[in-house]
Amino acid sequence: MSPRRRAVLDAVRDAPAPSGVTEVADRLSVHPNTVRFHLDALVAQGRIERTVEEPSGPGRPRTVYTSRQGMDRGGERRYRLLARILLGQLESTGPDAEAAATAAGRAWGRYLVEQWPPSSRPTAREALERLAEMLTDLGFDPWITDEGGPVGSIRLRHCPFLELAEEYGTIVCPLHLGLIRGALAELSAPLEATRLEPFAEPDACLAHLAASGTAA
Repeated sequence: MSPRRRAVLDAVRDAPAPSGVTEVADRLSVHPNTVRFHLDALVAQGRIERTVEEPSGPGRPRTVYTSRQGMDRGGERRYRLLARILLGQLESTGPDAEAAATAAGRAWGRYLVEQWPPSSRPTAREALERLAEMLTDLGFDPWITDEGGPVGSIRLRHCPFLELAEEYGTIVCPLHLGLIRGALAELSAPLEATRLEPFAEPDACLAHLAASGTAA
């Protein structure tokens, strides 16, 4: 946020009562048009509220601005740090951590995949394409191949959690496998993911697939 916009926001927040454009401009010693520009932007960002006062006499009702209640939603986010904290805690739980990550991924895979109509069941190819759509939306840049088994495999050419996967591969990679398994289960697909091979190639991870009932 620019220093001028921050000053306008602070002026609205510090005011003892709802303030109009002219009042804010006088408080900051700047032109009202400049203040109006920043007020409009702050309203659009949801940081302040614009209201119209009830008229107390002849003339147009006055438009005033007040600070929106609640935590300031601006500023930097540290979601990667949060993810590292949670992954580290999960990893410290011991041998059950991998299974827990896979189960969590499976639950979310069922939730994230676009459902198939209940009156029919997808073919293996249709299920793969629906799975690829979900993986694309998540940022994995999938590529379906005909190699690696009777059904094929999926190359994941981009990892949206790459740095976390490098640090917590025993948690993040099983979670990815769970996502794929959950999506296939939700689709009632005639195939399943047997395993996920992290960094199987210099530029891709590899999800191995097989017809249902043939997985090891």
